[in-house]
Amino acid sequence: MQVVLRLLCMLIALCPLAAAKAQSKIEVVASFSILADITAQIGGERVHVSTLVPREADAHVFQPAPQDARRIARAGAVIINGLGFEGWMERLIKAAGGNPRIIMASQTIVPLKSTDPHLRGLDPHAWHDVATVKSYVATIRDGLSAMDPDGQSLYRQRAQAYLLQLDQLDAEIRASLGDIPPARRIIVTSHDAFGYYARAYGIRMLAPQGVSTETEASAKDIAKVIKQIRAQSIPAVILENVSDPRLLEQIARETGAKIGGKLYSDSLSLETGSASTYIDLMRHNTRTLKDAMMP
Repeated sequence: MQVVLRLLCMLIALCPLAAAKAQSKIEVVASFSILADITAQIGGERVHVSTLVPREADAHVFQPAPQDARRIARAGAVIINGLGFEGWMERLIKAAGGNPRIIMASQTIVPLKSTDPHLRGLDPHAWHDVATVKSYVATIRDGLSAMDPDGQSLYRQRAQAYLLQLDQLDAEIRASLGDIPPARRIIVTSHDAFGYYARAYGIRMLAPQGVSTETEASAKDIAKVIKQIRAQSIPAVILENVSDPRLLEQIARETGAKIGGKLYSDSLSLETGSASTYIDLMRHNTRTLKDAMMP
């Protein structure tokens, strides 16, 4: 009897250790909140995804802290957008040490060009085209599988389910925007972050600021946009969650165009907001754009 009791005590003592081991997750660090959400959809309960640039923050001007380097050093994988979006990332990874797998989500896409002097001649905002994000999903899926072969089946299943959701999202966006008259399919935004959305869904986007929020709009750029709004009777200007609103407020005052809501460009909203996931962000932006463009 005493032997049995001793064995039971040993098993009970080992239970917390076994549970802790079963609950351990692979640490994955994403550069910004949109990538973190996409990665979490693929990784599920097998990974713990954290983000460097917080929700509602601007990745273009982000300044890493020492704890960010420590997080990268402990990570199994680091997910980045690439295309010059995270200008600070290369230095941070070098300073962090460790040996995480670096997964560049945009590595298989053909990027749009940019004349922004702060970037490398490329527009990094590719996530605003759902078809492009499907390429992101495949790249992240394969990167996680290479880092963690035991999880490959799970990553593939979850990625496939998420791709079906993205197909539905793309169809929703096209149906929602389909009844907007051609003459009204033009919008002014704070900075030039929506080129991929414009190309994918047949909308013209004007912006007095460049692709990066580090770029200052010149008086000439602002005057050009004001002139175009007046000449083409552009119905609305739209603010962004990571940009200073004063520039567009000035343009709206001088042209009479209405301010038509807020778009989420480089960041998700807070978890309680209307753009708390990538899919929610695209739905929110589409509703906002449609409301601004419709007669």
